Amino acid sequence: MIAYATITEIYCLEFDATTRPFLLGKPSKRPPVMNNSEVVCIYLLFHLGGFRCFKHFYLFYVQRHMQGEFPRTVSYSRFVELSQSVLLPMSVFLKACCLGTCTGISFVDSTPIRVCHNKRIKRNKVFKDIAQVGKSTMGFFFGFKLQVVINDKGEIFNFALT
Repeated sequence: MIAYATITEIYCLEFDATTRPFLLGKPSKRPPVMNNSEVVCIYLLFHLGGFRCFKHFYLFYVQRHMQGEFPRTVSYSRFVELSQSVLLPMSVFLKACCLGTCTGISFVDSTPIRVCHNKRIKRNKVFKDIAQVGKSTMGFFFGFKLQVVINDKGEIFNFALT
């Protein structure tokens, strides 16, 4: 589990240096106001903070009470757009730096990530060639499956999206 003390280290030092080789496409001519490490840091703070709604966390906590840490916050809709661009680097960073160690006892679980309702599979255009029909304990679904392995301390040991 990531502690609040290590958020600064991740935010300032490791994230941009670790994920720079994995960025896709050409960088834009006009760089975003918030950099990738700030976006990822806000997401980590949300998950560590015990908040239930990310929109309320961002609008009423980050933008109002964390202006010293994040002086260049953007609107909520722009933040959601920026968060989509850091998904791959954040996954690589989590795999490289933030996984727990094997302690001998491991637990495996999986959950479906549904793209659309089963009735709309033939009309889906977003993940047309990527997502597939799968089966879980609750029946068939169209989308992806997230498998997570944790150790007996509750730390994520490994994860995969299939």
